[in-house]
Amino acid sequence: MALPEGHPPVRTGKVGLLLVNLGSPDAPEPGAVRRWLNEFLSDRRVVELPPLIWQPILKLFVLTRRPAKSAANYAKIWDRTANESPLKRITRDQAEALAGAFGADVIVDWAMRYGAPAIGEGLARLRAQGCDRICLAPLYPQYCSATTGSVLDETFRQLSGQRWLPAIRTLPPYHDHPAHIAALKASVERQLAALDFVPEKILLSFHGMPRRTLDLGDPYHCQCQKTARLLREALGRTEAEMPLAFQSLFGRAEWLKPYTEPLLTELAQSGTRRVAVLMPGFSADCIETLEEIAIGAREAFLEAGGTHFAALDCLNASDEGMAMLRALLGEALAGWIR
Repeated sequence: MALPEGHPPVRTGKVGLLLVNLGSPDAPEPGAVRRWLNEFLSDRRVVELPPLIWQPILKLFVLTRRPAKSAANYAKIWDRTANESPLKRITRDQAEALAGAFGADVIVDWAMRYGAPAIGEGLARLRAQGCDRICLAPLYPQYCSATTGSVLDETFRQLSGQRWLPAIRTLPPYHDHPAHIAALKASVERQLAALDFVPEKILLSFHGMPRRTLDLGDPYHCQCQKTARLLREALGRTEAEMPLAFQSLFGRAEWLKPYTEPLLTELAQSGTRRVAVLMPGFSADCIETLEEIAIGAREAFLEAGGTHFAALDCLNASDEGMAMLRALLGEALAGWIR
């Protein structure tokens, strides 16, 4: 049946794959950081206080004090060549490396939960290219309400006003997937072999969350523990050799413990001189890994008496990381692709 005159052609038959990560400001400047933080910290899954209580605190205190400091930290790690954050550059690299990996009928795109390019823009691009089936891939190995949960919320919010909705799949948490553990193992072994020292301990640092999230039933803490246990087993290390900690604290509430920087200081003061830090909760290097750990935590460890410190790269778009993503996403797309 012919379409009515003037009706745009409808494109179908393609599968879309949308990689999603957290996001970052458009520039390492206070104004751009303020806009980004306002969006990020206004998410009810990120800060679970009632808006009537939290919004005045956010507007009057957080957004007047934090942007300048955060902008200075972003400036330390900003990709001046691409004029964007490392997180954006790496996520784009991951998407480009996956182009064609699943056949000509699978279109790969990428988006950020906060900031640009937005999830709604990514979905619109895929629909415009004929994707009537879309697999959403939040690149968070461990599920947390504030990360994966928020990505799913925003995706369905963007789709809620559309007449013709695509079929949607989502990449499950992959904290214990054999491909993830194998990729981490290979990456760690490769990077350790390239160091000019042998670490006495390898600290596994995960992004922190308020302790309250665990009490409310969020699986994040348990999934971090399982990733750590499986990686220790794969590498033949003990918990004492590969302790676990949580970083990126915010606010005054109690967060998941132990805390990364205080633990590093304690290790140095008790005689540990050589440390490597791996961040297995991050799929791509970002301000939390490149500034908070590679710069800030390094300084704290060395000032406390340590002599050698290495912040190991995340999986990023490395050979190990891309092999893992092809395996995980191939499973998620099963039945949609040949």
